[in-house]
Amino acid sequence: MSGVDLDAYVAEHDGEWRRLEQLSRGHRLSADEADELVALYQRAATHLSVVRSRSPDPALVARLSRLVLSARAAITGGSRFSRREVGRFFTESFPVAVYRAWPWWTGVGALSTVLTGFLMWWVAGHPESAAAFIGEDAAAELVESGFAGYYTEHLPSAFAFHLWTHNAWLAAQCLASGVLIVPTLWLLWNNALNVGVVGGVMLSYDRGDLFFGLITPHGLLELTGIYVAAGVGLRIGWAWIAPGPHRTRGRAVAEAGRSGMLVALGLVCVFAVAGVIEAFVTPSPLPTVFRVAIGALAWLAFLGYIAILGRRS
Repeated sequence: MSGVDLDAYVAEHDGEWRRLEQLSRGHRLSADEADELVALYQRAATHLSVVRSRSPDPALVARLSRLVLSARAAITGGSRFSRREVGRFFTESFPVAVYRAWPWWTGVGALSTVLTGFLMWWVAGHPESAAAFIGEDAAAELVESGFAGYYTEHLPSAFAFHLWTHNAWLAAQCLASGVLIVPTLWLLWNNALNVGVVGGVMLSYDRGDLFFGLITPHGLLELTGIYVAAGVGLRIGWAWIAPGPHRTRGRAVAEAGRSGMLVALGLVCVFAVAGVIEAFVTPSPLPTVFRVAIGALAWLAFLGYIAILGRRS
């Protein structure tokens, strides 16, 4: 590439480079501007390759190299921790990731609730099945003291931490195994079986008021978090089966997986709230109606948060 050709090449693409530099300065971009940034970044990378191979002008190579690097940083995000990024995660990234997957986790929640209710009804109507599942002595002990005692046998702070890590780990398993589908379905089955059998045993002994009075305050938010994790995990698996038009399976799974990582991080906070409710509110001496109201408010606040911020984002 001669000097004249190089000048013509610069004159032809200088407007694009200036626009890319403007978009890469770190201000908040609209969706159209973000798409433009990616397109211009790809072109500039090609221009840099052309200049290096045909006319390695040091000044122009340095300019394009800086431009490509700054554009890449603007696209991928910087590595520095900032309050702005944290705030953006909670106001945009997490809620929109959950909102986009709402058909999956609401479907999982509905089917799991129906299955749990059926198991509860069956065990309550067939007391001998409770003996088959956990044994007669264990069932009697569960009703007399075991179920209620579970919420008071540990210090609230330690209990909350245990619940937080346990539920976060269960959600991580649902998300990570979602690409294989069957393991996530197995985890959901075990969860429904556990709640259904315990609830059925309590109902068969006419202690349904105690069961629902203790499980509802934290269960609404906790189970919803598990259903969100499972639904997003299954969505990753479905991306492998049906990637959609103009996408390879690898790209579809990668995109769904990145969304799953955002959901996993956000659910850590959701399960922290559910753990605090279960450790401090569920076993408290407050009247049942107040304990249930606290849990219901936390649950409705989460759903409203996802619906409002997710839809807006």
